[in-house]
Amino acid sequence: MALIGGYAADLAIGDPIRWHPVAGFGRVAARVDRAVYAPSRAQGAAFALVLVGAAGLLANALARTRARRAPALLLLTWAALGGRSLVGEARRIAGALDAGELELARAALPALAGRDAGALNADGICRAVVESVAENTGDAVVSALLWGAVAGPAGVAVYRAANTLDAMVGQRNERYAEFGWAAARLDDALSWPGSRLGALLAVALAPTVGGSPAAAWRVLRRDGAAHPSPNAGRLEAAFAGALGLRLGGPLSYGGRAELRPELGDGPAPGSDDVRRACVLSLAVGLASALLCAGVRP
Repeated sequence: MALIGGYAADLAIGDPIRWHPVAGFGRVAARVDRAVYAPSRAQGAAFALVLVGAAGLLANALARTRARRAPALLLLTWAALGGRSLVGEARRIAGALDAGELELARAALPALAGRDAGALNADGICRAVVESVAENTGDAVVSALLWGAVAGPAGVAVYRAANTLDAMVGQRNERYAEFGWAAARLDDALSWPGSRLGALLAVALAPTVGGSPAAAWRVLRRDGAAHPSPNAGRLEAAFAGALGLRLGGPLSYGGRAELRPELGDGPAPGSDDVRRACVLSLAVGLASALLCAGVRP
């Protein structure tokens, strides 16, 4: 019941307000980054492996006895999940757009998506939000639950540590192209099973948002591998198919323009589609929690 309890705590309470372990890990990682940084893959690999390994060892220490294992798993799962925050931020942006507050929506977008928001119109913001909700349903919900089911508290801690390091140093910019390479590859590997599970659940749960599982499966199979990310593409394609939308297209990160392949066949998303994506994300999260709790030995 620890996985269910952690998932329920995230939905009911959200992220811990004080002493958030993920935020604390991020602060430690930032200090270590400043101390050991070098434009070297070897240096970056040591940085990632030491920090991720330390997170796993600390989680094991917290769950050293059988009596402490379930409470540790519940607390770490709660801290690792971000489903409530994800949906809350997405709905807040949709509300701002409905109220005509385009600048407010632009200002709020970086909390969900790292792309440049300054020149985006309402349609571009809605597309960014739906894509982020899809990707982060895997990163912030499904994968954490899956690793908790597979490897207990240490699994949750290792996954969340790797995912946090990827967000911090995994960017393809001049500073982190080499140093962040190992963190990005580690996160890709650990996110691989959760992204596939999340995509399959999105396909199966398409009727919750008025979609067709057959159509969602077709889009997932056709478009999932076209995305440059081996994991985000599966979830974005599955959400696009389930919601009957078209995602992908031009975007900009740090002033660098990219052209992402189109995923799906429908219209571009609007603010109502952002809310439908949130419903699908919550449905996938609940199904993941029940499934992972059911298979936990």
